[in-house]
Amino acid sequence: MKKRKVCVVVTARPSYSRVKTALTAIERHPDLELQLVVTGSAVLDRFGDASEFIQKDFPIAAKVYMVVEGENLVTSAKTAGLGLVELSTVFDNLRPDLVVTIADRYETLATATAAAFMNIPLVHIQGGEVSGSIDEKVRHAITKLADLHLVSTKRAAERVIRMGENPKAVFVTGCPSIDLADMALKEPQLNFDPFKKYGGVGTDFNHSDKYIVVMQHPVTTEVSNAQCHIMETLYSVTSIGLPTFWFWPNVDAGSDATSGGIRSFRETERSLSQNLHFFKNMLPDDFLKLLINSQCLIGNSSVGIRECSYLGVPVVNIGSRQEGRERGANVIDSSYEREEIAAAIRKQTDCDRPSQDKLYGDGKAGPQIAEILARAPLTIEKRLTF
Repeated sequence: MKKRKVCVVVTARPSYSRVKTALTAIERHPDLELQLVVTGSAVLDRFGDASEFIQKDFPIAAKVYMVVEGENLVTSAKTAGLGLVELSTVFDNLRPDLVVTIADRYETLATATAAAFMNIPLVHIQGGEVSGSIDEKVRHAITKLADLHLVSTKRAAERVIRMGENPKAVFVTGCPSIDLADMALKEPQLNFDPFKKYGGVGTDFNHSDKYIVVMQHPVTTEVSNAQCHIMETLYSVTSIGLPTFWFWPNVDAGSDATSGGIRSFRETERSLSQNLHFFKNMLPDDFLKLLINSQCLIGNSSVGIRECSYLGVPVVNIGSRQEGRERGANVIDSSYEREEIAAAIRKQTDCDRPSQDKLYGDGKAGPQIAEILARAPLTIEKRLTF
């Protein structure tokens, strides 16, 4: 049997960890040929250039530069349009048998649209979930363009089917990011020096003692408040006094305001910034070990909802970005107000560690995904099933 050419498009640093074990399984599968395309913020230096460490793990078939600078609502729309143009050319060159897109970013909508119009079967990972911001619209739009749905939870599968998708094309695989979390738990020691390995800016503190991790992105439907939101978090976190590993925001609209708020705080509140160290990026395995050994994760990243539930890491989830997502007992929700954030951090850092929750998978998603991609019937025809 001829190998199926599977084109996987990775658009951002979190997308890589979301699909890494599936990439490994695809590459090893005797009936599949991996075509890896890296694009979006994953190829930009100021967001950590994830392609540098991705290409150490897998050969990259194509890099696509599509991000229009500005990080606002206009440039987000233009980036999606440019991505549609550029990815169409890539797919025409690679001639894949199917295209795989991940989650709900605006770059993934460009991927999905290009594949659909080119009559290439589209596979969507992480459909059927609920959240805030523009991601909600994008995710469900991709569901309607996709031909195969590899979802993380039973509830997500039910939502996809209620949207009129064929139940035979919906598979509950769990999230591949949980596979990495499972591996990290087997060797959880922080066996590297984050400062020496990744550089960054800020104070080098004793990371063998208690510390917290912050990862907060702008909310695309609340861009005018992005700087205010990050300032509230900065003041709340520094009031706690714990050493803090802080990760730079992603490329979403409002990112410039979020980054600007951080830079302004470092300049004007130097005495409060002494326990902060900022990073652009980190290898997925290292980042998970950093989380495991932390007291708490603060911010609005989905890693707090997904991986941290499996790792048993306490989380303070801020604002509306993850609103509606299924979550474990490890998460406390907070508004953007600094006093409420600080109170939630104190509660989470003083509590016992939550137990492991397998809501988003059991650590075996990658091989399941590869087997489905090799065996599932491929079609570009679909009808509403109700």
